[in-house]
Amino acid sequence: MKFFHRHKHTHEHEMLDCEAVMRQLWDYLDEELSPDRMAAIREHLATCARCYPQYEFEQSFLTALDRAQQEHSNPDGLRNRVAAALRAEGMSEI
Repeated sequence: MKFFHRHKHTHEHEMLDCEAVMRQLWDYLDEELSPDRMAAIREHLATCARCYPQYEFEQSFLTALDRAQQEHSNPDGLRNRVAAALRAEGMSEI
């Protein structure tokens, strides 16, 4: 039992390096990690000038992707916009 206690103790205070953070960044953004790992990555990102820009880029990408998905979730609206664009280019609808 002492081994598990010691292991848990070191895990709680584990410092992550940039490589470990980058390998788990998508899981972090999707909130698919344990609370301890989420906290460790959040702490690393708060202090790492090297990793934070990558995190910011990937977070922005996910936000843009979500926004685009919401805007284009109406198949009839999308079909109408495509048909209108085809007509504007002088093409007939299929």
